Amino acid sequence: MSRLFEEIDRRDTPIGEISVRRRLEPTLQIDVYEVKLGDEHLMSSIFTVAEEELARLGLAAVGPDVGPDGIDVVVGGLGLGYTARAALEDDRVRSLHVVEKLAAVIDWQEEGIFPDADVLTGDARTRLVEADFFACVADGTPFTAGEPERFHAVLLDVDHTPRHVLHPSHAAFYEPDGLERMAERIHPGGVFALWSDDPPDDAFVASAEQVFATVAAHEVWFPNFHTGGEAMNTVYVATV
Repeated sequence: MSRLFEEIDRRDTPIGEISVRRRLEPTLQIDVYEVKLGDEHLMSSIFTVAEEELARLGLAAVGPDVGPDGIDVVVGGLGLGYTARAALEDDRVRSLHVVEKLAAVIDWQEEGIFPDADVLTGDARTRLVEADFFACVADGTPFTAGEPERFHAVLLDVDHTPRHVLHPSHAAFYEPDGLERMAERIHPGGVFALWSDDPPDDAFVASAEQVFATVAAHEVWFPNFHTGGEAMNTVYVATV
């Protein structure tokens, strides 16, 4: 049986001390992997439905005539890898660039600490990129050398919500000017999709509608064993 609790690693990063730990969830009797920034939870393996739906809903909105030879995808935020692995399930994906600011999170994926890490790292389509997603979009620099000039889909899961950001410098991204810079890096007919921990935000939708051809806010519901009921996240899907 797994230990009740184990801290696997702890690192200093530009945004503070982060740690990865594994604990036994007594109710479900499963191992749960968590990454924390100080005392704040960043990532967890216990609720992953919405992270996977970010990829599925986002890629489903890429038009059938877009990328006839395959689609190039960016995932902003590696996390525990659930969004990226779900993206790889789409046979149209020919390249997957996963942009992660924290080297430690990439190391933990490459070291096989996270569940099913080999599915991601063992796929030739995957490239794990250490870069600041928001800074690259803001100044127009490539995430990495040799990347496509434009992508067919960008799937973003870094901040908790467009209003609850991990760093103040991220806030401008969610305004029309920031979203316009994002749209410039996506092929016509392509998609920008965003995960949020909150219910649909009408103000954010209004900002996105100033930039994108279509914007939809999908409510993603999943069982919450803590409450015995259901919980909900939002996946925004916008087309260029």
